[in-house]
Amino acid sequence: MSAAFLTSYLIYHFHVPSMKFQGKGGIRWVYYTILITHVFLAIVNLPMIILTVVPALKRKFDKHKRLARWTFPVWMYVSVTGVLVYLMCYHWYALG
Repeated sequence: MSAAFLTSYLIYHFHVPSMKFQGKGGIRWVYYTILITHVFLAIVNLPMIILTVVPALKRKFDKHKRLARWTFPVWMYVSVTGVLVYLMCYHWYALG
């Protein structure tokens, strides 16, 4: 699902310009902190996911479990903050 989302996200934003965050005051710091950590961890998470899935496919479940302890929380953070960034930018603080 993450790979499908990333593909659709990139295709969409290649064709549609991004919207700027419209919030004012302290919420801008909150938004940009969430956005920056989301983007950084999303970039880091892709190789983590690959490195976690490959041992599972090779039936090396001990290595898979060790890596998944780190990969899963990062993946969850990226998933939740992605939804928050979307809601903040396109719904909660959108113009019009």
